[in-house]
Amino acid sequence: MKGGGFAAAALTDQTFGQKPSMNVTREPVALPRATQLLNHGPVTIITSAHNGRSNVMAASWAMPLDFNPPKVVVVVDSRTLTRQLIEASGVFGLQLPSRKFAAQTLAVGTNAGFAIDKFSAFELETFVAEKIDVPMLAGCITWMECKVIPDDSQRHDLIIGEVVAAYADSRVYSNNRWHFGDDRDLRTCHYVAGGTFFATGEAFDVSPAANALSASPASR
Repeated sequence: MKGGGFAAAALTDQTFGQKPSMNVTREPVALPRATQLLNHGPVTIITSAHNGRSNVMAASWAMPLDFNPPKVVVVVDSRTLTRQLIEASGVFGLQLPSRKFAAQTLAVGTNAGFAIDKFSAFELETFVAEKIDVPMLAGCITWMECKVIPDDSQRHDLIIGEVVAAYADSRVYSNNRWHFGDDRDLRTCHYVAGGTFFATGEAFDVSPAANALSASPASR
Protein backbone atom coordinates (compact mmCIF):
# COMPACT_ATOMS: atom_id res chain seq x y z
CA MET A 1 0.00 0.00 0.00
CA LYS A 2 1.53 3.29 -1.10
CA GLY A 3 2.50 5.36 1.90
CA GLY A 4 -0.26 3.92 4.01
CA GLY A 5 1.47 1.14 5.85
CA PHE A 6 1.85 -2.46 4.68
CA ALA A 7 -0.48 -4.51 2.52
CA ALA A 8 -2.54 -6.95 4.57
CA ALA A 9 -0.62 -9.99 5.75
CA ALA A 10 -1.37 -12.90 8.04
CA LEU A 11 -0.46 -12.07 11.62
CA THR A 12 1.14 -15.26 12.94
CA ASP A 13 3.55 -16.15 15.73
CA GLN A 14 3.08 -12.74 17.30
CA THR A 15 3.40 -11.68 20.91
CA PHE A 16 2.07 -8.25 21.72
CA GLY A 17 2.59 -6.28 24.88
CA GLN A 18 6.28 -7.07 25.22
CA LYS A 19 7.81 -4.70 27.71
CA PRO A 20 11.00 -2.93 26.70
CA SER A 21 14.15 -4.00 28.51
CA MET A 22 14.82 -2.13 31.73
CA ASN A 23 18.42 -1.77 30.48
CA VAL A 24 17.46 0.67 27.74
CA THR A 25 19.26 3.99 27.93
CA ARG A 26 18.12 6.62 25.46
CA GLU A 27 21.06 8.85 24.61
CA PRO A 28 20.86 12.05 22.54
CA VAL A 29 22.03 11.96 18.93
CA ALA A 30 23.72 15.11 17.61
CA LEU A 31 21.24 16.72 15.25
CA PRO A 32 23.67 17.08 12.31
CA ARG A 33 24.13 13.29 12.55
CA ALA A 34 20.46 12.42 13.09
CA THR A 35 19.71 11.44 9.49
CA GLN A 36 22.52 8.90 9.71
CA LEU A 37 20.03 6.75 11.60
CA LEU A 38 18.17 6.18 8.32
CA ASN A 39 21.09 5.68 5.95
CA HIS A 40 20.75 1.89 5.78
CA GLY A 41 17.08 2.05 4.78
CA PRO A 42 15.27 0.29 7.65
CA VAL A 43 11.52 0.12 8.12
CA THR A 44 10.20 2.93 10.30
CA ILE A 45 7.20 3.59 12.52
CA ILE A 46 5.43 6.95 12.47
CA THR A 47 3.47 8.23 15.45
CA SER A 48 1.09 11.17 15.30
CA ALA A 49 -1.44 12.99 17.48
CA HIS A 50 -3.81 15.93 17.43
CA ASN A 51 -6.70 17.14 19.56
CA GLY A 52 -6.81 14.07 21.80
CA ARG A 53 -6.49 11.48 19.05
CA SER A 54 -3.32 9.56 18.23
CA ASN A 55 -2.21 6.95 15.76
CA VAL A 56 0.75 4.79 14.79
CA MET A 57 1.67 3.24 11.44
CA ALA A 58 4.61 1.47 9.85
CA ALA A 59 6.31 3.08 6.85
CA SER A 60 8.99 1.62 4.63
CA TRP A 61 9.32 4.74 2.50
CA ALA A 62 11.38 7.09 4.66
CA MET A 63 14.75 8.62 3.87
CA PRO A 64 17.24 11.34 4.87
CA LEU A 65 17.08 14.61 2.95
CA ASP A 66 19.57 17.03 4.51
CA PHE A 67 22.15 17.28 7.30
CA ASN A 68 21.97 20.73 8.87
CA PRO A 69 19.30 21.33 9.79
CA PRO A 70 18.51 17.63 9.54
CA LYS A 71 15.55 16.82 7.32
CA VAL A 72 13.74 13.61 6.45
CA VAL A 73 11.14 12.63 3.88
CA VAL A 74 8.33 10.17 4.56
CA VAL A 75 5.55 8.99 2.26
CA VAL A 76 2.16 8.93 3.97
CA ASP A 77 -0.97 8.31 1.93
CA SER A 78 -3.44 11.18 2.02
CA ARG A 79 -6.26 8.77 2.91
CA THR A 80 -4.75 7.66 6.22
CA LEU A 81 -5.51 8.86 9.72
CA THR A 82 -1.79 9.41 10.22
CA ARG A 83 -1.71 11.89 7.36
CA GLN A 84 -4.71 13.76 8.76
CA LEU A 85 -3.14 14.02 12.20
CA ILE A 86 0.22 15.16 10.86
CA GLU A 87 -1.33 17.84 8.69
CA ALA A 88 -3.41 19.08 11.62
CA SER A 89 -0.58 19.11 14.19
CA GLY A 90 2.44 19.86 12.01
CA VAL A 91 4.58 17.27 13.83
CA PHE A 92 5.28 13.53 13.89
CA GLY A 93 7.49 10.95 15.55
CA LEU A 94 9.75 8.75 13.43
CA GLN A 95 11.27 5.71 15.09
CA LEU A 96 13.10 2.52 14.13
CA PRO A 97 11.81 -0.80 15.43
CA SER A 98 14.09 -3.74 16.08
CA ARG A 99 13.61 -7.35 15.05
CA LYS A 100 12.09 -8.00 18.48
CA PHE A 101 9.39 -5.46 17.61
CA ALA A 102 8.61 -6.92 14.17
CA ALA A 103 5.22 -8.39 15.14
CA GLN A 104 4.04 -5.02 16.40
CA THR A 105 5.49 -3.32 13.33
CA LEU A 106 3.49 -5.60 11.06
CA ALA A 107 0.37 -5.11 13.14
CA VAL A 108 0.43 -1.31 13.04
CA GLY A 109 1.24 -1.44 9.33
CA THR A 110 -1.66 -3.70 8.37
CA ASN A 111 -4.49 -2.26 10.47
CA ALA A 112 -6.22 1.05 9.85
CA GLY A 113 -6.22 3.68 12.59
CA PHE A 114 -9.75 4.73 11.73
CA ALA A 115 -11.02 1.31 12.88
CA ILE A 116 -9.12 0.74 16.13
CA ASP A 117 -6.91 2.39 18.72
CA LYS A 118 -3.69 0.62 17.77
CA PHE A 119 -1.84 1.69 20.92
CA SER A 120 -4.44 -0.11 23.04
CA ALA A 121 -5.12 -3.02 20.71
CA PHE A 122 -1.45 -4.00 20.47
CA GLU A 123 -0.46 -2.90 24.00
CA LEU A 124 2.14 -0.42 22.80
CA GLU A 125 4.00 1.33 25.59
CA THR A 126 4.83 4.97 24.95
CA PHE A 127 6.75 7.82 26.53
CA VAL A 128 6.47 11.59 26.27
CA ALA A 129 8.46 13.27 23.51
CA GLU A 130 10.92 16.05 24.34
CA LYS A 131 9.86 18.75 21.88
CA ILE A 132 6.62 17.68 20.19
CA ASP A 133 3.23 16.60 21.49
CA VAL A 134 3.28 13.08 20.05
CA PRO A 135 3.67 9.71 21.83
CA MET A 136 6.94 7.88 21.17
CA LEU A 137 7.20 4.09 21.19
CA ALA A 138 9.22 2.64 24.05
CA GLY A 139 9.77 -0.62 22.17
CA CYS A 140 11.85 0.94 19.40
CA ILE A 141 15.61 1.58 19.33
CA THR A 142 15.94 5.05 17.78
CA TRP A 143 13.62 8.03 17.82
CA MET A 144 13.35 11.28 15.88
CA GLU A 145 10.95 14.09 16.66
CA CYS A 146 10.02 15.99 13.51
CA LYS A 147 8.27 19.22 12.57
CA VAL A 148 6.65 19.44 9.15
CA ILE A 149 8.22 21.79 6.62
CA PRO A 150 5.41 23.02 4.34
CA ASP A 151 6.12 22.09 0.73
CA ASP A 152 4.11 21.63 -2.45
CA SER A 153 5.49 18.10 -2.68
CA GLN A 154 2.90 17.08 -0.09
CA ARG A 155 0.42 16.77 -2.94
CA HIS A 156 2.41 13.67 -4.00
CA ASP A 157 2.05 12.14 -0.52
CA LEU A 158 5.53 13.30 0.50
CA ILE A 159 6.00 14.93 3.88
CA ILE A 160 9.24 16.76 4.66
CA GLY A 161 10.15 17.04 8.30
CA GLU A 162 12.91 18.80 10.20
CA VAL A 163 14.36 16.68 12.98
CA VAL A 164 14.23 18.75 16.17
CA ALA A 165 15.27 16.01 18.59
CA ALA A 166 16.88 12.61 18.18
CA TYR A 167 18.01 9.88 20.55
CA ALA A 168 18.95 6.20 20.39
CA ASP A 169 19.24 3.06 22.47
CA SER A 170 22.88 3.12 23.54
CA ARG A 171 23.09 -0.67 23.23
CA VAL A 172 23.05 -0.34 19.44
CA TYR A 173 23.94 3.28 18.65
CA SER A 174 26.37 5.65 20.35
CA ASN A 175 29.15 8.06 19.41
CA ASN A 176 27.41 8.55 16.05
CA ARG A 177 27.80 4.91 15.04
CA TRP A 178 25.69 1.78 14.86
CA HIS A 179 27.20 -1.16 16.73
CA PHE A 180 24.90 -4.15 16.53
CA GLY A 181 26.15 -6.91 18.77
CA ASP A 182 25.33 -10.59 19.10
CA ASP A 183 21.69 -10.02 20.08
CA ARG A 184 19.93 -10.27 16.73
CA ASP A 185 16.66 -9.14 18.31
CA LEU A 186 18.17 -5.65 18.63
CA ARG A 187 18.91 -5.26 14.91
CA THR A 188 16.87 -2.99 12.70
CA CYS A 189 14.56 -4.51 10.07
CA HIS A 190 13.78 -4.12 6.38
CA TYR A 191 10.25 -4.95 5.26
CA VAL A 192 9.70 -6.77 1.97
CA ALA A 193 6.05 -7.88 1.63
CA GLY A 194 3.55 -10.40 2.94
CA GLY A 195 4.91 -10.34 6.48
CA THR A 196 8.52 -10.99 5.38
CA PHE A 197 11.32 -8.94 6.92
CA PHE A 198 15.09 -8.97 6.66
CA ALA A 199 17.19 -8.16 9.72
CA THR A 200 20.13 -5.81 9.23
CA GLY A 201 23.26 -7.88 8.60
CA GLU A 202 26.91 -7.59 9.55
CA ALA A 203 28.83 -4.35 9.09
CA PHE A 204 32.14 -4.16 7.25
CA ASP A 205 34.49 -1.31 6.44
CA VAL A 206 36.09 -0.40 3.12
CA SER A 207 39.10 1.90 2.88
CA PRO A 208 38.92 4.63 0.21
CA ALA A 209 41.05 4.12 -2.89
CA ALA A 210 44.38 5.96 -2.78
CA ASN A 211 43.59 8.07 -5.84
CA ALA A 212 40.35 9.20 -4.27
CA LEU A 213 41.96 10.71 -1.18
CA SER A 214 42.93 13.91 -2.97
CA ALA A 215 39.75 14.31 -4.98
CA SER A 216 37.86 17.50 -4.31
CA PRO A 217 34.16 17.37 -3.37
CA ALA A 218 33.31 19.13 -6.64
CA SER A 219 34.79 16.27 -8.66
CA ARG A 220 32.68 13.55 -7.07
